[in-house]
Amino acid sequence: MPVYQLFIANKNYSSWSLRPWVLLRQLGIEFEECLEAFETEDNFEKFRKFSPSGTVPCLVDGDTVIWDSLAIAEYLAEKESGVWPDNAPARAFARCASAEMHSSFSSLRNLCPMNCAITVELTSVTAGLARDVARIDELWQEGLSRFGGGFLAGEKFGAVDAFYCPVAYRVRSYQLAMSSESMAYCQRLLSLPAMKAWDAAAVKESWREEAHEEEAAAAGRIIADRRG
Repeated sequence: MPVYQLFIANKNYSSWSLRPWVLLRQLGIEFEECLEAFETEDNFEKFRKFSPSGTVPCLVDGDTVIWDSLAIAEYLAEKESGVWPDNAPARAFARCASAEMHSSFSSLRNLCPMNCAITVELTSVTAGLARDVARIDELWQEGLSRFGGGFLAGEKFGAVDAFYCPVAYRVRSYQLAMSSESMAYCQRLLSLPAMKAWDAAAVKESWREEAHEEEAAAAGRIIADRRG
């Protein structure tokens, strides 16, 4: 039996769920996926059955429950290899970049909610959204140039890359413009086996959650939807 249980929500929408899922999957760490779909705009009581905060993701390791994506990464780093880089400067950068993603970029989150299956022609790009995209572009270029690898903290995929995997879907869905270096990194993330598996499952999901669909539609004109 797998050591870990990971509670997540719909793959098409849940950017927070994606982060620990893709980290575990891409690093080859065995876990049991426990998917609980979004049913309404407020799923607090439903998710409280397994998560103290009433949110996803939530990692269960025996009697230990970890209910925050960044805390999950740190917990896994204490037990598994490859979560953070061995190199101290790279590790410091990776932790800072992950924490910034965890706490920042509200315009990107609010105006371009994750919806893996669609392509949107944005109505407009607000100053806040432009600032968020520019900062992510800057951060990605710094990591790629400083540590000389195909990923943000070196040659190997790790937690910092997992934290920006939802951004890769947003760049694709909302056709966000970034530098050539960042676009190449974005495509590298989308091409990971774990990301392809997540995307394939997201497109096959049969349910729709009205609030998430309305948020995406508010961003602009939906020009493609890969769901059946």
